[in-house]
Amino acid sequence: MATSRLTGRDGRVVCEQLLVAARPLRRMRGLLGRSSLPPGEGILLRPAGSVHTFFMRFPIDVVFLDREGVVVGIEPGLPPWRTAGRRGARSVVELAAGECDRRGVEVGERLVAA
Repeated sequence: MATSRLTGRDGRVVCEQLLVAARPLRRMRGLLGRSSLPPGEGILLRPAGSVHTFFMRFPIDVVFLDREGVVVGIEPGLPPWRTAGRRGARSVVELAAGECDRRGVEVGERLVAA
């Protein structure tokens, strides 16, 4: 599994350690089994238009991206045992709860994994 960094177009770092889950098994596993997600870490699920937090132990911020990496929706602090999705989303970034606010992630901005 590849590790990247996620940045905004202005060069602002959104996630220092981004795991890219592009294979079906890795996408299915996601963050399951983890006890937490530290600030600065995240996972990019590609392709994905929705997520669930069944069996998770902690809330997460969920960022929905279209084909070009433009943020089409944000679900801040999604608690365990919930689902979320956005029309037009082709990939999803899962971050620690509160990271979107701390890092200034907004709908309409383009994020780049590099």
